[in-house]
Amino acid sequence: MAAKDKGSMDKIKGKAKEMTGKVTGDRAQQTEGKMQQARGEAKKMKGKAQERVQAPTREPQRSSRRTGI
Repeated sequence: MAAKDKGSMDKIKGKAKEMTGKVTGDRAQQTEGKMQQARGEAKKMKGKAQERVQAPTREPQRSSRRTGI
């Protein structure tokens, strides 16, 4: 599973923990949920960065026009 996908799952799980903590009044669970969401966002960003690094680079296009020197 890609880091981006794992990050999305962490964000969803974290949001669920946060909401459960809110409903039950458990501040520790709320905080844990927020931390898990932040970890998920970091994993997601890492996955995007890895995709950019692995993506093939494009060659610069050369102009077919000659410059008048």
